[in-house]
Amino acid sequence: MYGLVGFFWGLVGILAAGILTWVVSLVKRDVSIVDTLWALMFLIAAVIYALTQVDPGPRTGLVLTLVTLWAVRLSGYITWRNWGQGEDFRYREIRANNEPDFAFKSLYIIFGLQAVIAWVVSLPLHAAITSQAGINIFDYLGVFLWAVGMIFETVGDFQLARFKARPANRGQVLNTGLWRYTRHPNYFGDACVWWGFFMIGFAAGGWWTIVSPIVMTLMLLKVSGVALLERDIDERRPAYREYIERTNAFVPGPQRTA
Repeated sequence: MYGLVGFFWGLVGILAAGILTWVVSLVKRDVSIVDTLWALMFLIAAVIYALTQVDPGPRTGLVLTLVTLWAVRLSGYITWRNWGQGEDFRYREIRANNEPDFAFKSLYIIFGLQAVIAWVVSLPLHAAITSQAGINIFDYLGVFLWAVGMIFETVGDFQLARFKARPANRGQVLNTGLWRYTRHPNYFGDACVWWGFFMIGFAAGGWWTIVSPIVMTLMLLKVSGVALLERDIDERRPAYREYIERTNAFVPGPQRTA
């Protein structure tokens, strides 16, 4: 009962954070600040799940640590990357398609929707934090997957930021480092992180939380990730066509010969 109540309080906490951020977006006229909030939504949910537990389970500290490291790094990186850049082109397009009254519509189109999705994706965190089941081999597998994901995310973001910082690379395509093996190492890493959280939730008995990594992976592949970013990139960067032909979109692998 306490776990179920905590799960719904998690939704309340995420929605509250979304509403507050929406108010800030009205002042800034920039809804892309929701990207900074996205990872922190999971941290908020995890903290609430832990605080509403009468007796912390054997995974509570582990999950809180992993979520904190992932969320703070990702949120901090996105904030740094977007600082002073104005509203992201994806959100400018959504804004244009939802005028008039986008200021109000963005509350549920952008902030409310992402809050609900984050709540659903947080299922493994809730299962792991509220379980009293003992640690087993699936927990170790989950931590391993999480670590692989963090490496791909962190290194991939660092390599891309370093590449973009060099004026000579403007209009060019990054195809070295991790980007030699996958066109989106950061998205692949994010998927691994959530499959890792699922394995920890599975170890706690939450086999049904598999909906979480499936939703996250589909989003990264088909919604806000690969498909969206590559929709017209080959028109803006002709060299990207060859990159697509030679390099896997998501799962890392050796480059193909032309």
